[in-house]
Amino acid sequence: MTVHIESKKEDMADLVLMPGDPLRAKYIADNFLENVVQINEIRNMIAFTGYYKGRRITVFPSGMGIPSMGIYSYELYKFYDVKTIIRIGSCGALNHDLNLFDTVLVDYAFSESNYALSMTNAEEHLVQSTPAINEKIFETSKEINIPVVNGNTLTNEFFDLYSDDIEVLKKRVPQDLHLFASEMEAFALFYNAQYFHRNAACLLTVVDSQNTNQSISAEARQTSLNNMIQLALEAALKI
Repeated sequence: MTVHIESKKEDMADLVLMPGDPLRAKYIADNFLENVVQINEIRNMIAFTGYYKGRRITVFPSGMGIPSMGIYSYELYKFYDVKTIIRIGSCGALNHDLNLFDTVLVDYAFSESNYALSMTNAEEHLVQSTPAINEKIFETSKEINIPVVNGNTLTNEFFDLYSDDIEVLKKRVPQDLHLFASEMEAFALFYNAQYFHRNAACLLTVVDSQNTNQSISAEARQTSLNNMIQLALEAALKI
């Protein structure tokens, strides 16, 4: 138990799927897992442990943004001995390579945030997911015919659709990284995994685009991301 998580250590699986939205965690538990037990409700961050095809899995929400992801992933790795966290979230397309509902597998996350500086006094702004976990996810995507797009993403501290001028932001970030999507949590997850020598991956579904001015509804963001969820669950069987 921590100040943010009421679960007992034995309540937590060694593999955690981590959506941002607590209601998405409930959706996954209700529709994909068996023998489900609710293990947390502090701050309404409802979390569940259950079984998918015999694999014990916890679904624990991260909330929105680097600080929230930083707290929950830190505590799961440090106090609950979680070995692998797979973030399953949403992102916005920054270029024309992505379409709505595409599934993205993140290689590197770049952030202008000072998260690393605050945590470890390190000037780090680029961090990698765990290659071995990404390989298993990519292999699984081929087996179950759910295409994924690999690439590097921006972990933004501000919801990019509200930006005064997204083009200024796109020009400011390192061009050689070819950042093709924007989200708000992966950097903190990857950095904590690196710090604790654990595993982390991030699967995202494209839900809006700066290029086409398209976006899906809040309800669809909760319930229409099944390809990403299915891929994460099937990949979990190999981890």
